[in-house]
Amino acid sequence: MPLLEHLVELRRRLLYSMVAFLLMFAVSWYFARDIYAFLAAPLEGLLAQRPELQGAIIATGLTRPFLVYLKVAMFGGAFMGFPIFATQIWLFVAPGLYRSEKKALLPFLIATPVLFITGAAIAYYFVFPVAWKFFLSYFSGGGASGALAIKPQIDVNDYLGLVMKLLFAFGLTFEVPVLLTLLARVGIVSSKGLKRARRYAFVGMFVLAAILAPPDVYSQVALALLLVLLYEISIIVARFVEPKPVEA
Repeated sequence: MPLLEHLVELRRRLLYSMVAFLLMFAVSWYFARDIYAFLAAPLEGLLAQRPELQGAIIATGLTRPFLVYLKVAMFGGAFMGFPIFATQIWLFVAPGLYRSEKKALLPFLIATPVLFITGAAIAYYFVFPVAWKFFLSYFSGGGASGALAIKPQIDVNDYLGLVMKLLFAFGLTFEVPVLLTLLARVGIVSSKGLKRARRYAFVGMFVLAAILAPPDVYSQVALALLLVLLYEISIIVARFVEPKPVEA
């Protein structure tokens, strides 16, 4: 197709993606309270186990609850619309590929949303309980020991910002094998090259984890180690999918 038709097709795919996001946003807005309850459940459960703290999630402003539910709806729209976005990208790229290339890329299209949701689930079910428990251990209810009470009054906007950042960080982290395997499949990188770059990649992963994760050691180390593990898995997978050298 000429350039103008490519641009028209790109606009159409972006429009479909925007419509999908708005639909998912509307659904998320309807269930915003339920989504918020789900995101707050790990912290709420830990606070319930320590009644001496009498902790609470607070809103510091009249409009803050509305803005929180708006943020929750936007998060839900982006999260649930991710598979649709990936599909639209595929439909835009697919007409320019050979049949063999389509067969090679289709598994990556399927794996992308699955791995993203898997990463977010690991953050929610494994990282959050341990991290929140660690932070709450520094609060105290005072009492007979004479220690000064330090009770949590957690701002809902700060808490949701932290939760959403970690969910997206761990979800995107799980896309590392997809990206590296795809690059190996088309011959841009190789398993041997990934092995040689291992030491530099590990340093970069710890730097990336420090940027993506909040300023606490546990989340940063957990994300960095997960990146290292996924990188090693990518090397193994790349060895099987990379183009084999042609024998003379």
